[in-house]
Amino acid sequence: MSYSLFDFLQLVGSLGIFIFGMKIFSEGLQKIAGNRLKGILSGMTRNRLTGVLTGFGTTAITQSSTTTTVMAVSFVNAGLLTFVQSTGVIMGANIGTTITAWMVALFGFKFQITPIAVAVIGVFFAFLFSNNSRLRNIAEAMVGFGILFIGLEFIKGAVPDIRANPEMFAFLDAFTEYGYLSLLLFVFAGTVLTLLTQSSSAATAITLVMLFEGWISFPIAAAMILGENIGTTVTANIAALVGNVHAKRAARFHFFFNIVGVIWMMAIIFPMLSLMDTAVQYFTGNPVSVMDSTQEARANATLALSLFHTTFNVLNVVLLFAFVPYLIRFVEFIQPDRGGEDEEFHLRYISAGVMTSPGLSVAQAQKEIQQFAGVVEKMHESVTELLFEPGNNREKLMEKIQKYEDATDQLEVEISDYLVRVSEHTNLEHWMTERIRFMQTMINDMERIADIYYQVSKLSERMIETESTWPEDASKEMAVMMTALQHAIVAMKNNVAKEPAAVNLKDAIVLEDKIDKLRDEYRNNHYNRLERGEYAPRAGVIFIDMLNRLERIGDHVLNVNESASGRRLKAMRIDGQAQARKQ
Repeated sequence: MSYSLFDFLQLVGSLGIFIFGMKIFSEGLQKIAGNRLKGILSGMTRNRLTGVLTGFGTTAITQSSTTTTVMAVSFVNAGLLTFVQSTGVIMGANIGTTITAWMVALFGFKFQITPIAVAVIGVFFAFLFSNNSRLRNIAEAMVGFGILFIGLEFIKGAVPDIRANPEMFAFLDAFTEYGYLSLLLFVFAGTVLTLLTQSSSAATAITLVMLFEGWISFPIAAAMILGENIGTTVTANIAALVGNVHAKRAARFHFFFNIVGVIWMMAIIFPMLSLMDTAVQYFTGNPVSVMDSTQEARANATLALSLFHTTFNVLNVVLLFAFVPYLIRFVEFIQPDRGGEDEEFHLRYISAGVMTSPGLSVAQAQKEIQQFAGVVEKMHESVTELLFEPGNNREKLMEKIQKYEDATDQLEVEISDYLVRVSEHTNLEHWMTERIRFMQTMINDMERIADIYYQVSKLSERMIETESTWPEDASKEMAVMMTALQHAIVAMKNNVAKEPAAVNLKDAIVLEDKIDKLRDEYRNNHYNRLERGEYAPRAGVIFIDMLNRLERIGDHVLNVNESASGRRLKAMRIDGQAQARKQ
């Protein structure tokens, strides 16, 4: 056999260069767009129609329909989009992803772009080391663009000549002799190819090269394109397996929307292919049919395939647009919301891995930290009830507090792991690195708060076991301390939801200073009660232990507020103390 293992490895390596170039190109474009992507998605999806336009535009910018879909899902989770609005974005992303096919067909096969691609890399490579982040991001996108087309040229060179490999031609030809059944077989092949490459853009490029080199005919290539439209949704569905109900619904919608499209297109596939053939002949002025196997026909066939790809996705949106509400109901039926989210804590907003835009990844992590703060607040409420109004629910309250403590442990690990993966992005700007570090500090302090609340609940249990009691004034003091902590925790929860510049750190310092003052005052009162013999030493030890632990919670709450503000200002703490003294 004339095609060796070394030749195969060259083909795989060429494909790797293409995918690597696409990745760098996409990431560079997203960095250039920055947080504007978030504004585009959240501000232009008032209804399904604007959602389609937004999804198209965002995918054209990012060169990744998966990124657009993941962003849409994250905004549904965050409440910035409804599930219905996200469906429009997903439909638009389907159309936007066809731009890659046009780019490859026009530049990769119609022009000798490799010398230009190398020149582009030569011009922009030096700017990769610029201190100007915007210039560096533009250089990254352009270098990625150059590598992408160099990879495509390598793929074209590494694909074996079908005429020099008759055994390969015979192998492929054996699967193309079953008429309509062959098309169905290659729909499946296109799906598998997308799963193997984990990129519909790469799968499309491979299909275009195979068509250009004469490996497959135009109808077979069109069937593979339909399969690739299914394959790109399978990837999203796999990612959504660990996501929440919104992530799963968006992924299921994408899958069924494309499946329905492939079904109706397969019903009219042959008339549609004839229409594409006629259109390309008309617009190129070349009477050669793309169904022929000549070199001239194959060059135009890549244009016809790109036109078919775009036409299919546009028509699918147009035809199914009115039926989207029914498809949504179907998806909600097969993927119901089980409820009980209040009592089940897991990552809700980080649903499909790290996004290629670090800014959007950090925004998702911030939503998770808000959830973390909400768990801490609920834990405070449960401990307060346990201390002062347990009734017959003491055992249930202890189970709930244990569950909250376990949840905070889990959230800390998962959010920290996510932030570490975000920080692994190369060329992160300094302010972004600092923000991620402060977020790590926040979740560490909040987990410590939960640990201390759990310890307080165990101290409460010890009082029951030893039949210890406090005098009325000691109980009142502990209640005042818990109220002061509640105010501090509510303020903390509000601050972690804000951008760093909007955090009011002075008020947080005043609240923490009040907790310190209460601790000092109640500690003196405690020793006076001990000296007067108002309660047993064992009860007194529990009281002072609990008081000190609650004061430490106040310290950790202030740490969270400082991290949320992105600054550690001792001068601000001194100002807060002075203000507290005046009050």
